[in-house]
Amino acid sequence: MTAQRDTIAQRPVEELLVTLTELTEEPLDEPLLVRALTHRSYSYENGGVPHNERMELLGDSVLGLVVTDHLFRTHGDLSEGELAKLRAAVVNMHALAEVSRTIDLGHFVRLGKGEEGTGGREKESILADTLEAVIGCTYLSSPHPRGFDAAGRLVHALLGPVMRRSATLGAALDWKTSLQEVAAKIGEGVVRYHVEASGPDHEKVFAATVVVDGVERGSGSGRTKKVAEQQAAEGAYQLLAAQLEQS
Repeated sequence: MTAQRDTIAQRPVEELLVTLTELTEEPLDEPLLVRALTHRSYSYENGGVPHNERMELLGDSVLGLVVTDHLFRTHGDLSEGELAKLRAAVVNMHALAEVSRTIDLGHFVRLGKGEEGTGGREKESILADTLEAVIGCTYLSSPHPRGFDAAGRLVHALLGPVMRRSATLGAALDWKTSLQEVAAKIGEGVVRYHVEASGPDHEKVFAATVVVDGVERGSGSGRTKKVAEQQAAEGAYQLLAAQLEQS
């Protein structure tokens, strides 16, 4: 049994519990945290033990409210549409996966053997979903309003830099425009897109890569060329914006 547990999570949950308690300033419910870290692939391979998808849904709502409240109070001059686009720059898979890595969240996720074997710990979708579940766990671990306040502190601690970066650089108003702006700021102004289409005409899928000064920086896919390019630009923007913030 011990050997099997070593394959499903690379680090003990107690380590993450210490980190989260420091960030939230509230004790977290350890069994709830274990559930928040349990991917459905592990549940499927282990008799249907509870997984994190319900908690992920709750965390997504809490995350959205905290971020929207912050943007609403900070940017009184922006319209509804502009606020929505700024929120999308923060509450998206790439940004959530990025901040998940700052606390090594992937090492704590309980995965099934199949998902483990395909690199699940580094998949952006799994990292982002797990972070939302952890936010949901934080909300549930203390009675209201302490739980919401603790979740808010966690969101600000992890995503505060992303919120500041997005507001400064105008992200998500248009990912391609935002990428061009941040590339210019760091002296890498040449941005090119390469798009390939595959599949029959009625089910065509477009795959895009974006190259900045000769280096591939992002990729995306979608049912239209525009969607694929915007997704690729979003990934490249997050990468270059993080570099700019560190410089």
